[in-house]
This record gives sequence, structure tokens and C-alpha cells, in this order.
Amino acid sequence: MDHSGHGTTMDLPPFTLGRGLEWSADPFFLIACLVGLALYGWGVVRLVRRGDKWPVGRTAAFVGGVLSIMLMMCTQLNDYGMVMFSVHMVQHMVISMVSPILILLGAPITLALRALPTAGRGRKGPRELLLMFLHSRYMRIVTHPAFTIPLFIASLYGLYFTPLFDTLMGSKAGHIAMMVHFLAVGLVFFWPIMGVDPGPHRPGYLMRMLELFAGMPFHAFFGIALMMASEPMVESFRNPPASLGIEALADQNAAGGIAWAFSEIPSVLVLIALLFQWYASEQRQARRKDRAAERDGDKELEAYNAYLASLDARGR
Repeated sequence: MDHSGHGTTMDLPPFTLGRGLEWSADPFFLIACLVGLALYGWGVVRLVRRGDKWPVGRTAAFVGGVLSIMLMMCTQLNDYGMVMFSVHMVQHMVISMVSPILILLGAPITLALRALPTAGRGRKGPRELLLMFLHSRYMRIVTHPAFTIPLFIASLYGLYFTPLFDTLMGSKAGHIAMMVHFLAVGLVFFWPIMGVDPGPHRPGYLMRMLELFAGMPFHAFFGIALMMASEPMVESFRNPPASLGIEALADQNAAGGIAWAFSEIPSVLVLIALLFQWYASEQRQARRKDRAAERDGDKELEAYNAYLASLDARGR
């Protein structure tokens, strides 16, 4: 069966990195990524023309996030991911953990709020609708840890260890829906933890770290479960094409190792980003306190000078 839509997956030669990186675009993801880059670029250009600044680091992070999606979905990695569990797991981990982190560090919502024009009084334009969406009850629910952490866990165990995964892998639309789901889960999980954009649920930095570490161990357990299994656990990858020259159980073992490794690497990246954000927040608060203290000091000095002047006037 041709799951990928880029030619038959049954005659793929043995996987190498060079072959995996050959261009083989999925139209849906190619168009979505190009539109995302174009909209972000429009926002940056609009700010610069207005005389405002937009950090280069944010632009680089967003572009890197979108390109990481294109790398996974618009190369032969996507073709091999239909028949090799290990390659599919790389796709899953990058799209659900690396891509969301980079996109969130790019602060696309903040850029949109600054770039979109405000509608006239009593009217609702794109900017007003975006603000309404950000402050909606729906957003408060989907960004709350009571929702994001179970969703993050269920996306692993509830998908791979049930027939749902095979059903989705059976069609091109199902495969696209699965990958979009992975990206969405990553975005709503990491947004309250380390996202730069404003959000309805934004706890203190210590609570954010706890949220991060509450979800990550389940990735490690999932990887270990795959590595320790004595038989293939996912029907879609039970009988890999003979042309690949791989054995299903060994490939599953590799997939488990990839899932386990990815529970560590993004955790470190997010922790570093969190610590930098925490430090920057403390510095801003310190500067605000210093300015407030300076204003209070100036008022005290003015009052003292006025008191001295009144004494001088009485003395005369």
C-alpha cells in the first residue's frame, strides 16, 4: 500500500541518512510550513518598517522550528517512517518535542499581537479575535496541567498500544492527522512551561519545572517498554518490507531507544530556556524596584529640601 503518496513504500532500499534526507514533499505540510514562514516574515517586516525591533533570536528559533517539521515531513524520512518504527519515532519525537519548543521560543502570538492592526471602536478584527481566543475558557482548559500532562502521556500509550495507531497509519489523511496531533500536543504541553507568548495558565517558575518533570518520565518508561518487549508491539511495523533488510524486533528496539533519549534531550533544552527566562524576569523586577526606590528617594530629598527652606525662611 502507498501510505505516503510519494511512490510506493514497498520498494524502498535499505535506509541511510543520505536517502532519508532526499526531497519527498508531503503537500499538506509543505504548504502549511511555507504559509507559516510567510506570515511570520510579514509580521517581522511590518514591525521593522514601523521602527520597532524584533529579536533576531526569536526569528531564528521560529524558522528552525518550521524547518524541523519540513525535514521530518517533506523528505524521504516520511516515506521510511511509514514502514520503519525507528524512523517514525524520530518523526514523532522531533514534531512533538523539538519543533514545538523552537516555535514557542519564536513567540509567534506576541508577534501577531504587535503586527496586526487594531480594529475601530466596536469592531472586531483579527487582533481582537486572537485576544478573545487567548482569554477564552477553552484556552484556560487546554493549557492547564490537569489537561496537558494526561494528554501528553495518552498520546504515547493510548495511541501506540491500541488499534488506533494502525487505523491512522492506514490512510494518508490519518497519518497527517496523527502528525498534526503530535505537534498540537507538544505546543499545548510546552507553552505554559516555557513559552514566551502570553497565555491563560502561567504558574511560577518552580511550578513550571515540576510540570516539565511530571511528563518526561513517561517518555522514558514508554521507550523502555518498547526496548524490553519480546515481540513486535505495533501491527503496522510487524512485517517490514524485505527490501529494507531489517528485522522488526530490532527496529522496535531502536525506536524505544530513540523515545528514551528524547525524554532527556528536550528536558535539558527547556530547563535551560526556563532558567534564562527566570533570570531575565528577576533582573526586570530588580530594575523596577530600583526605579521605584529612586523615585521615592527623590521625593524624600525634595521634602527634606522644602523642610530646610522653611526653617531658613523662619530663621530670617
